[in-house]
Amino acid sequence: IGVNYIDVYDRTGLYPLSSLPAILGREAAGDVASVGRGVKGFKPGDRVAYVSGPGAYAEARNIAAAAVVKLPKSVSYETAAAAMLKGMTAQYLLRSTYRVKKGDTILVHAAAGGTGLILCQWGKALGATVIGTVGSDAKAKLAKKAGAKHVIDYTREDFAVRVAEITKGAKCAAVYDGVGRTTFLKSLDCLRPFGTMASFGSASGAVEPFDIGILGRKGSLYVTRPTLFTHIADISRLQAMARDMFRAIASGAVTIPVHSRLPLAKVADAHRALESRATTGATILLP
Repeated sequence: IGVNYIDVYDRTGLYPLSSLPAILGREAAGDVASVGRGVKGFKPGDRVAYVSGPGAYAEARNIAAAAVVKLPKSVSYETAAAAMLKGMTAQYLLRSTYRVKKGDTILVHAAAGGTGLILCQWGKALGATVIGTVGSDAKAKLAKKAGAKHVIDYTREDFAVRVAEITKGAKCAAVYDGVGRTTFLKSLDCLRPFGTMASFGSASGAVEPFDIGILGRKGSLYVTRPTLFTHIADISRLQAMARDMFRAIASGAVTIPVHSRLPLAKVADAHRALESRATTGATILLP
């Protein structure tokens, strides 16, 4: 079972749950135990993974076949459990929200986090120059190892000033921001004219309302707030995205870093570590 910051949003009510009590968790991998009447394409024993609505913190789950993808032999259960939300998020950010191409410069906030490390690796593999922001020397080393050519410690440096220095004023084609409130406005200063800002998370709090006219004044910028669940609502798109991600993993271009493994009973500890920003890479729960 994968642990993600969206689980914290669900638990705290930032993202209201449809009913209570509720089971948290959005992603997991395992074996098909049985299939419902009329289900085609799956059979007991198939290796599968999913990212869906809350309910993954469990030993077994009843889930719609349209939310499940088959695992290739080259991808382990642990890798899939850690990849379905974070890896698929990286997939649509890099391949759809702004389609990164060779020669681009991109900025990745929280570059040592679960999604950030994947964005750094995949962005580099696509030919981009990756700039990452982190909060410590240890996290800087992880981001560098993952493919960030330049790393900025936001606790010591103004990241917008450093981006301008690194790019010699050219700035970035895209900024990928899962942090939210504390980085949003300054991130706009990191974009070149017609650049794209993808705000895909709110680890520091929700982005506050802002004057949309600032986008024109800063260079006819594009700002979007995409979600993974919109992208995977269509089963054909879900399967295509998963195939693309699994290919990237199988090729070695992307390694899903699992840095913490805990029993399901210790899930509260996993949330405490996540909220304190003590984690790097992915955390998984073992039921």
